[in-house]
Amino acid sequence: MRDTNFSDNRSNDNRLTDDRSIENDAAPTTRGKSAQADSWRKPAMANPTSDEKTRILLIDDEPNILRTFRFCLEDVGHRVTTASDAAQAEEIVQSDVFDLCFLDLRLGETSGLDLLPKLRQYAPWMRVIIVTAHSSIDSALDAIRAGAADYLVKPCSPEQLRMAATKQIRARRLEQRLETLEREDCSSSSAELDSESPAMKKVLDTLRAVADTDATVLILGDSGSGKGVAAKTIHHCSPRSKENFVTVNCPSLSAELLESELFGHKKGAFTGATENKLGRVDQAEGGTLFLDEVGDVPLVLQPKLLRFIQDREYERVGDPITRHANVRIIAATNRDLTEMVKQNTFREDLLYRLNVITIVMPPLRERPEDLAMLAERFLLRYAANYRRPARGFSKAALDAIQSYPWPGNIRELQNVIERAVILCAAEQIDVDLLSISESADRRSRPRIGDSLSLEELERSHIRGVMANASSLDHAAKTLGIDVSTLYRKRKQYGL
Repeated sequence: MRDTNFSDNRSNDNRLTDDRSIENDAAPTTRGKSAQADSWRKPAMANPTSDEKTRILLIDDEPNILRTFRFCLEDVGHRVTTASDAAQAEEIVQSDVFDLCFLDLRLGETSGLDLLPKLRQYAPWMRVIIVTAHSSIDSALDAIRAGAADYLVKPCSPEQLRMAATKQIRARRLEQRLETLEREDCSSSSAELDSESPAMKKVLDTLRAVADTDATVLILGDSGSGKGVAAKTIHHCSPRSKENFVTVNCPSLSAELLESELFGHKKGAFTGATENKLGRVDQAEGGTLFLDEVGDVPLVLQPKLLRFIQDREYERVGDPITRHANVRIIAATNRDLTEMVKQNTFREDLLYRLNVITIVMPPLRERPEDLAMLAERFLLRYAANYRRPARGFSKAALDAIQSYPWPGNIRELQNVIERAVILCAAEQIDVDLLSISESADRRSRPRIGDSLSLEELERSHIRGVMANASSLDHAAKTLGIDVSTLYRKRKQYGL
């Protein structure tokens, strides 16, 4: 039998009127499976929320309306609690958790608009539907502006009531799913940095400590050591996680193009500027701006970057209007900025602005206890991605992984494992599938007297010393050169 509309023509006594009166016999009675009771039943159909009961709070000072609404919602599996005045509603919301609330606009002498901010304060996640009469539509729109999710106009049918509830419940479930994904994203990002190494544990402690602040963070470390992952971890675990994480790759562009990429430009600002363009700063509004390899920012652009970091103010290229950005700044580099300051290739005041919080990522060679764990994690990931049978490593493969110096750090380890997984046709990856096998490693380390250039010999020697050194200072001392020279050599040889 079809649903009976609250506003159909059965009789005036059976209607939910706009001025809140409803007769007792409008609600179903306990007369058995009468035609009237059947008319309130929801037709057989898929219920999108039946897998998990939703908690709904009804707030109205009319007992008949509470009873009628409650029956309609409970009949499709929702758990319903009622409140007949504002004070009772406040007490209930503070002691229990609800997904959805139907709030009548008029609660005797109290206005639902006065109660709405308190409900939002006590339960910001709870979605609120304002129930109003035709004559109060303007007030309902005021409630939407004050934070209500929707409004329902009386008189309404049971189906309209259920549809309004279903719409908001779906929205609430989506919010919960997004919150779960964000937590998983944060956990996943942090998992990339999981470690048994004391140095990495210290890094993780610092990441967690700074995540919920807006402090500028400078991340230092060798190429491939996880600086980008650390930056994303800070963002995903911060209050800004719902907004964008935007990366600017500083070495990839000239000073002119980098300025446009960073701040945007106005149409006609330069040759080829055929339209207005938003910069990465605009894209990161409310979120995080990650300046990757900030040590490569051209000197001519550094004053503008300094001003932006200091005041969060900037102008688009060719546009005199000063704009303000609400972004968090994280920067990273594999260069020695202190040495660059001495060489007048990096501004000292910019360095001071960047290194409010400094995090140093240890190279993978200083984390030998993490190698097996990381290798197995990458193996499982790529085996799933490429649908390959590999599930582990042979002892020889693990020994090779443990003994290799990994000059490319985590990025190199990922690439090596990905290649091995793709080529592996068995459940175990053997040493011959690793591009860092013992024989390959010997070939990569020339000996004195071999037929090769002094440059090749120097590159190999520096790489070997760095692999066995505890730090760059230690390696520079072993080589008999200063740290700045070692940095230049690393850059020259791509180490």
